[in-house]
Amino acid sequence: MSALILDGKSLAKKTEAELSQRVTALKLANNGQAPILATILVGSDPASGTYVKMKQNACQRIGMESIAVELPEETTTEQLLAKINELNANPNCHGILLQHPVPAQIDERACFDAIDAEKDVDGVTCLGFGRMAMNELAYGSATPQGIMRILEAYNIELSGKHAVVVGRSPILGKPMALMLLNANATVTICHSRTQDLPSLIKQADILVGAVGRPEFIKAEWIKDGAVVVDAGYHPGGLGDIELAPITQTATAYTPVPGGVGPMTINTLILQCVMAAEKKLS
Repeated sequence: MSALILDGKSLAKKTEAELSQRVTALKLANNGQAPILATILVGSDPASGTYVKMKQNACQRIGMESIAVELPEETTTEQLLAKINELNANPNCHGILLQHPVPAQIDERACFDAIDAEKDVDGVTCLGFGRMAMNELAYGSATPQGIMRILEAYNIELSGKHAVVVGRSPILGKPMALMLLNANATVTICHSRTQDLPSLIKQADILVGAVGRPEFIKAEWIKDGAVVVDAGYHPGGLGDIELAPITQTATAYTPVPGGVGPMTINTLILQCVMAAEKKLS
């Protein structure tokens, strides 16, 4: 039997239609002022530039506005902090996105944590992470929060299930594990130094691949009936998981592309709309 395709692309499109209505309502209640997302791009990395443009386009599609901040490669930590503080003080800016990664001379963590918690719509601050971990109100890191939204939309049961997360990055693997834990899953976190990785993956009812290596996780490691979430994207349309052989044996899986990626951007935009609604209320 074919596995259920967890179609993030169609879910994001449906959500955009709903968000357009919410943005229209915000404009009516706020003298025509649309919610604004500020995007900060430091340097000229082409992939980062593409990602930022996709986020700006998503804003445009639902009637939001965006402030595009582009800084040169030689930008210092102090200069970037000054720009973030300027946006924090801008009452018409509802969300701030600092595109990762920044050039090596910049203290990225200090800059992430300078973002006002009320504008941390990408869920990158230590404060936001801590609040999320404690199950308090916070904007979740966009990719894992997008994954949780996919699982919820397709009624994937998490309570009591064994979830295995392969990857421990501060904006994907770690928050993903805690979100699953908060949803009452039993969670195992694996990483580059995990011993006997295949046997741990074989135990997963829910598998999240967030390791950042193309098809690093082999289909033969995955048990039949698992729900497989691939958060990777690499040249040639490959994810972190060898997906082709599991389309008939898994219960459900996210395709690459069209699974997790669209929901990452969609979650960022959703949380910016939420921030604007919270400020207006």
